[in-house]
Amino acid sequence: MSKPRCLTSFSLSELEDYFKSVGEPAYRARQVFQGVYQRGLSDFSAFTDLPLALREKLAGEFLINPLELEQTASSTDGTVKYLFRLPDGFFVETVLIPSGDRKTACLSTQVGCKFRCAFCASGLNGFKRNLAAGEIVSQVLSLKFRLGHNLTNLVFMGMGEPLDNLENVLKSIRILNDEHGLNFGARRMTVSTAGVIPGIKKLKDFELQINLSISIHSATDQLRSRLMPINKKYPLPELVEAAEDYIRSGGRQLTLEYILIRDLNDSLYEAEGLAAIARRLKAKVNLIAYSPVPQLAYRRPEETEVVRFQRWLEERKVKVTIRQSKGVDIAAACGQLAGKFQ
Repeated sequence: MSKPRCLTSFSLSELEDYFKSVGEPAYRARQVFQGVYQRGLSDFSAFTDLPLALREKLAGEFLINPLELEQTASSTDGTVKYLFRLPDGFFVETVLIPSGDRKTACLSTQVGCKFRCAFCASGLNGFKRNLAAGEIVSQVLSLKFRLGHNLTNLVFMGMGEPLDNLENVLKSIRILNDEHGLNFGARRMTVSTAGVIPGIKKLKDFELQINLSISIHSATDQLRSRLMPINKKYPLPELVEAAEDYIRSGGRQLTLEYILIRDLNDSLYEAEGLAAIARRLKAKVNLIAYSPVPQLAYRRPEETEVVRFQRWLEERKVKVTIRQSKGVDIAAACGQLAGKFQ
């Protein structure tokens, strides 16, 4: 007997095709879609608008939400980190970040990461596999319906490199955005990348107006290659050129993420280089103090040092925000997610 398929990997049109293939009317797809995404149903026995025989058939063929909540960790600042077990025994982490009226879900897109940024925990255990679209979508469903969080924003910034799993990430965005389902606004979703240029080029043609965030972390090729090995394959000048082309094609706002590491990338020279890139791309900068990872020797800057770097950027006519690293005490902040490995 074949293993159940993940229902949340199916778009509405794919569900319609499925129901037609088993001799059922296409409108059944909308009933199921609305049941999952609007009513939060996770068991086919609860779909009382479907015939009993069909419910039993679906239960044998599909799993609505493949994630099992393994562990929860709560921070003193309100951040909550959830460890989910996948059907094959791997784990991913999803973070809920509250801020005023906003509730942001930080979603993982891969188990581990192959890009091994020097300051990040996600790649320490290597890369295992991509997440399916339904495994990404189910992180949102789990937070919304199982855990009761009314999410306002989604950021694809958890474990993994989203543009290295582009097909599944974009499919998950389409499913989340579908007006017959969650109807989550595209402009409230942000995809982050360490600089996968082919993915940025493909995003130009994506039909939804999502936000793009690029992790820079150094304005010099030499240091960036040391911090982010991906820079050897996709050097900074080529990345900036691709980002410029992306903006020209769609006019969307671009954000540059910059993790500030004490005595490494926090000099005035780095600030001047970053400012030049930001002005060229008309991008805003998110400045983030490095969050410690026990296995790594990098140091977190003092708050005064972060403010000083911010001031240097502002003096050079760059819009910059200090993004508070939330969940540091539970290893849920930027660069700290590592999941769990058997």
